[in-house]
Amino acid sequence: SGHYDHYKENMFIHTAEDGREYGIKPMNCPGHMLIYKTQTRSYRDFPIRFFEMGNVCRNEKSGVLHGLLRVRNFTQDDAHIFCLPEQLEDEISRVLDFVFEILRAFGFTEYEIDLSTRPAKSIGSDEIWEMATAALKGAMDKKGLKYGVDPQGGAFYGPKIDLKIKDALGRTWQCSTIQCDFALPEKFQLEYVSAAGNKERPVMLHRAILGSVERFMGTLIEHYAGAMPFWLSPTQVAFLPVSKDHEAYCLEMKKKFESKGIRCELMTSEETLGKRIRNAQSDKVPYVLVAGEKEVADQTLTVRRYGSKEQSTVQAEVFLTKCEEDNRRRI
Repeated sequence: SGHYDHYKENMFIHTAEDGREYGIKPMNCPGHMLIYKTQTRSYRDFPIRFFEMGNVCRNEKSGVLHGLLRVRNFTQDDAHIFCLPEQLEDEISRVLDFVFEILRAFGFTEYEIDLSTRPAKSIGSDEIWEMATAALKGAMDKKGLKYGVDPQGGAFYGPKIDLKIKDALGRTWQCSTIQCDFALPEKFQLEYVSAAGNKERPVMLHRAILGSVERFMGTLIEHYAGAMPFWLSPTQVAFLPVSKDHEAYCLEMKKKFESKGIRCELMTSEETLGKRIRNAQSDKVPYVLVAGEKEVADQTLTVRRYGSKEQSTVQAEVFLTKCEEDNRRRI
């Protein structure tokens, strides 16, 4: 793949007793190339898409490590798409649609997009570079996207689109990438049988939506300052009985909510109600649900939203339906 020659300083290399060197993979790409080669491919098979949540290790310098945002061992939502030249723009367009769908679901609506073009040192013909760059540009232009151009900023193996997301403080973080690659299909001698019966090289796209899952999680935490949207919160509701007499009712409600996929916690009455409310607020639980004598009698819950001092009393079944709907709509 060329990683040993060009990327060795960023790899974890181990020399065995027999002198042979072994490296932990820094990227997922070579594995997908080998899967492609397991059988004869026809032009009729395209596009072919391989995906994995792949774990990779990179020997980053200690000075650049930064929490979840820059780590040595991380997971990528990695896909490689093999297609015909005439399919390239449509595949790029599909990936862009997927990128925006996923990022919107997580609440990211502001982006910076760059198109990086051919560097001084590169492989591949002028024709294939022009075709790939035009496909990347065409897919974005048809969607009316605003983007910058980074002249000669592409990889040696092909042009690319990089997307950075903006968090609540206006900081940008590298996220999605779509890259054309002319090098790996050549290095691995990837072929397909064309309509004319000739052996040809496929065009290949690398794509990652989240990039590093760990970095994306770190960005999410920064963006929401830890107060995740309801559908993402580890604990979505906390049940707080006013006293031990009301614990059975809260436990019954907890089981009912959990049966509908709501993530719950029961904060029992060993501490004062005020202290437990503060603890739930400190944990940034979206909803604190208090139940006392009146709530038990009326089959209701007193609801307090995170960040608000206001509270309201609602029927337990009505609030459960709201929680289900918020999960479904990713609110």
